Amino acid sequence: MKLSLLVVPLLCCVLAFAAPAPPIPVIFDTDIGNDVDDCLALAILHGFASRGEIRLAAVTITKDNPWAARLASAIDTFYGRPNVPIGVVHDGQTKDDGYLKKALDAGHYPYRDHPEDAVTVLHRVLESELDSSVVIVQVGFSTNLARLLDSPRGRALAARKVNRLVLMAGDFAGHGPEYNVKTDIPSAQKLAAEWPGPVYWSGFEVGSTIKYPARSIERDFGPPGANPVADAYRNYLTMPYDRETWDLTAALYAVRPADGYFTVSPPGRVTVDAQGKTAFTPQDGGQHHVLSVNDAQRARILEAFLWLCTQPARAH
Repeated sequence: MKLSLLVVPLLCCVLAFAAPAPPIPVIFDTDIGNDVDDCLALAILHGFASRGEIRLAAVTITKDNPWAARLASAIDTFYGRPNVPIGVVHDGQTKDDGYLKKALDAGHYPYRDHPEDAVTVLHRVLESELDSSVVIVQVGFSTNLARLLDSPRGRALAARKVNRLVLMAGDFAGHGPEYNVKTDIPSAQKLAAEWPGPVYWSGFEVGSTIKYPARSIERDFGPPGANPVADAYRNYLTMPYDRETWDLTAALYAVRPADGYFTVSPPGRVTVDAQGKTAFTPQDGGQHHVLSVNDAQRARILEAFLWLCTQPARAH
């Protein structure tokens, strides 16, 4: 009898210790259709979702073209998550088709149409999640998140619900204004100055030194017409080409911040000037951090990219 009284609490402790952590709710904010690395970044998030590490809570889009939402929906559908909420920008900055329709036509991929307004989706999704649980990955312009801050209760929602915001934005190596920032400078300035929580910046100089190999696109994703992500790459530039992994770096750090893939700066503050140039100033108590990588980290990161991007589609 005494033995059983000891065993039961011990067993409960073991079971509690073994219980897996709940998946992290992730919002992916993207300008898919401008550069093509957004597509592999979304594939990485689906890879993490298939492993049970995250739940893709929403995709919001800052490219003002209807085919952007359609391609995002086609990728979500391909990876077995057709019902991920999708929100779109209105009166956004870039409106061309880019490679979007060509990629969809390559495989006649199914997609959902009639997405909602991005800020509406952000409000609804954030309100439904636990406090300090949401990770936002922004790999396009800051338009949607700046508008969230300006919306009724938006700033309070961001402060209460978002655990961290990870951006692919800026250039911290002195090369000049980076595309995601300079395309909507007022929104980038607002976000840098007013976002009410931790922000991690993966600048141009990080992803530009890690290139996703064409051999993987051609070998690991099936023939043309078999995978919308690979067909996006085939229709962005003439294959074969190795492409920079700017947006992928933000997706990886957002989900695996403690795995040593990146070096994280001391706390500080990022500012955006009138030309779109970004600058980081260390500051005690600052909520911004800038990511960097060394050669050993680049090798590990590329290995992780190859592994996560090529996981087979899996329905949930």
